[in-house]
Amino acid sequence: MKKGTRKIDSFFKKMDRQGEAVSYNDIRLKTGYSEITPSSPDMDTSSLFSRRVKLKIPIVSSPMDTVTEAKMAIAIAKLGGLGIIHKALSPKEQAAMVGRVKHHLNAFVSDPICVSPDNTIGEILQMKKDKGYKFYSFLVRDSSGLIVGLVTHNDFDFCRDKDTRISKIMSTEIICAKPDITIQGAYRQMMETKKKILPVFNHDGSLRGIYTWADVSRIVLKSSETFNVDGRGSLVVGAAIGVGADLEERMNFLNREKVNVVVIDTAHGDSKKVIDAVKFCKKYYSQIDVVAGNISEPSSAKHLVRAGVDGIRVGQGPGSICTTRVIAGIGCPQVTAIYNCAKAVRGSGVPICGDGGIEYSGDIPIALAAGAHNVMMGKALAGTTESPGDIIHKGGRTVKSYRGMGSLGAMIEHKTSRERYGQTDLTPDKLVPEGVEAEIDYKGDLNIIVSLLIGGLKAGMGYVGAKNIAALHRKADFHKISGTGLRESHPHGLLNMKDAPNYRGEKL
Repeated sequence: MKKGTRKIDSFFKKMDRQGEAVSYNDIRLKTGYSEITPSSPDMDTSSLFSRRVKLKIPIVSSPMDTVTEAKMAIAIAKLGGLGIIHKALSPKEQAAMVGRVKHHLNAFVSDPICVSPDNTIGEILQMKKDKGYKFYSFLVRDSSGLIVGLVTHNDFDFCRDKDTRISKIMSTEIICAKPDITIQGAYRQMMETKKKILPVFNHDGSLRGIYTWADVSRIVLKSSETFNVDGRGSLVVGAAIGVGADLEERMNFLNREKVNVVVIDTAHGDSKKVIDAVKFCKKYYSQIDVVAGNISEPSSAKHLVRAGVDGIRVGQGPGSICTTRVIAGIGCPQVTAIYNCAKAVRGSGVPICGDGGIEYSGDIPIALAAGAHNVMMGKALAGTTESPGDIIHKGGRTVKSYRGMGSLGAMIEHKTSRERYGQTDLTPDKLVPEGVEAEIDYKGDLNIIVSLLIGGLKAGMGYVGAKNIAALHRKADFHKISGTGLRESHPHGLLNMKDAPNYRGEKL
């Protein structure tokens, strides 16, 4: 095999000669000699979402208002993946959600939340509620900018009057650390002093940041090896942005909250507005990775790489709630789209995100084998405890709402949804939806769903003989299957079949 070629190249070359494009139900991975099993300690599912944003598992939650807000982003980052917070929010609201994720755990907090001596306990408790902060410890900064005290959980617990000012309950004797202290040194000092907050000051007396006990002990004792964290020790999080008038304002707010990556979220990523948005973000916010999409053609992938993207989102119409292909008559079946776009930018260092169409865990190794570095999921993660929305008891079933961002409801409610599909008219009978609204069975906690998805991925990698995603790219090859082959792939000829936790009966 020539350098740079892959086994699947000949398969897709044959499909192209025949004028065919394929998706998940059309193909199956070929098995091969393997020395790896799903439980092998050297089985590695780590990957990339963008040039600098790493993943421990190749799963990204979609920026949809029924899928990803702060709760989902926190939960999936703790499992090793990444959440992209949707943009059907004001720039300030979206940034606040990013802030909640970034402050959820920090080994070292370089810009800790400080309160004033004049604040009341009631004001601080209300701020905690509004911001979603889980912690109770705050440094106290006076009007001149000096740190004058510290308040902790105990101070709040033993003071019942919410009108009491912070200056009355704060501790003024602050045990602090030198600016060059390591996380191991912070752990030892906190153990010795039995203090859960350790401020660090620069030599000139200015505040450098703080260590918190929960996060220091977690990292030193290695109790969070699955967490996807950045160099600052914060959970990795992304946010969707558009190409509309609020682009600059949104980026400014997101930058303040130290978002790791932004996703330019449009229905057609190969457009002048998207290219201009990429260039703007890379010029003024070069420290933030930029992923753009959606696309489904190789020429589009090349255009985005030339514009300077750090990642590409592939998929136009494969989502379960998307009607773009039948309304607009465009699109390419998802596996071929992933392959064509990935092949077009091989060697560029730009990862491919396969967005949409994942129905079963076995679709994930197929998407990655075709050239994706990760998959973005909506339906698979919607309906979990962590997804936005209430649990509804309806007709003997427990459900949650799920809708496409191109659905009529989303377009009416959110300007950003209309902009995503290039529509500006708010009149309901003039909008052209490219998605639907639905309900989905309540699935329980996210960690159960993700465990099943990753289990399926590892099984597929084991059958191929690939111990990591790079090996899957090299070794994978496909069979094209018939309709009979698809029926044979599913359970068949049974009565009263009981659903498995990772499989529900299909009518084929």
